[in-house]
Amino acid sequence: MAMELDVFVGNTTIMDEDVYLLWLDGYTVSDAVSMRMKSGILEQSGASQDVLESDTMDHYRTFQMTERLLHNPSKLVNQLLFQIPPHRQNMLIERYYAFDEAFVREVLGKKLSKGTKKDLDDVSAKTGITLKSCRRQFDNFKRVFKVVEEMKGPLVENIRQTFLLSDRLARDYAAIVFFANSRFETGKKKLQYLTFEDFAFCAEQLIQNWTLGAVGKAGHARDATTRRDADSEGSHTAPSCTDKDMMDQHKSLVCTALRGKLQVFNEMEGSFKNLSRGLVNIAGKLMNNKDVRDLFIDLVEKFIEPCKSDKWSLNDVRLFLTQHTNSVRALDAFKHQAVWERYMRVIQSCILKMYHD
Repeated sequence: MAMELDVFVGNTTIMDEDVYLLWLDGYTVSDAVSMRMKSGILEQSGASQDVLESDTMDHYRTFQMTERLLHNPSKLVNQLLFQIPPHRQNMLIERYYAFDEAFVREVLGKKLSKGTKKDLDDVSAKTGITLKSCRRQFDNFKRVFKVVEEMKGPLVENIRQTFLLSDRLARDYAAIVFFANSRFETGKKKLQYLTFEDFAFCAEQLIQNWTLGAVGKAGHARDATTRRDADSEGSHTAPSCTDKDMMDQHKSLVCTALRGKLQVFNEMEGSFKNLSRGLVNIAGKLMNNKDVRDLFIDLVEKFIEPCKSDKWSLNDVRLFLTQHTNSVRALDAFKHQAVWERYMRVIQSCILKMYHD
């Protein structure tokens, strides 16, 4: 009896995602084998320990050979040596450039230099992340920074297209690049409660609103420094700094609008002058490169801590900042409404994100 048999031969590269994660985390083959055994894979597959070790070593060799391609993801996509389906390519790239929040929090805002890399032993010991993984993550940060540093165009889009990352990961890397370039202080003790997500959110606000050429579009990599012309007249752009009558009028407008709406109205009325002056002084410090680095410390010291001390709720803070910003429209003598509102829009977004335990 005649039979027809279709035969298909392929050379798709087999990659186990679980083993890939162990390799990315910096575990040795021996450690990886032990961890796979604990997961019960031998019972599930019926394989022996020798087979499992051989399989793990084979995967590790494949990952090591593809690593050089991952440094330039477009090469991985276009190469013919490894037959990897598109969805697997995306997984390899996304996982390779993913990072641990505990690690990025330790290096955020630091210069991506050899000196910082030498301190990764301490970072590894502090975070519990293997040194190999710390080095991979650091090298990724540095690689992305160097590649996009001189590129024109929107920072996030440059990162996404060059390294083929997801939108979320590209935005995170844009924040890392921005902080590495601007060198904002993030390591002080009173800032330790802030997460990378907090800083990444704030970075996005700064990039979109305070970087050169950022009006109406995302900032550029080479312009990822705080915009000076946004407050070219320094503290004189604020209503409560140069004219006592204007300051009193501003306070009256804010208090009238918030009476009966704030749980901490009396505390707000008593501390209005200090809070308002603090916001104004931060605007003035944007004129100085060195002082700009203390932006987040200033937000905590001059506004967040005083409000927390008086037990303001997040909604109290939101209502105050909104009214504090909008009330200047009724001040006929104040001529910088557009600049003030642009400044306060970013400050308000950052404070509300940072106002938590």
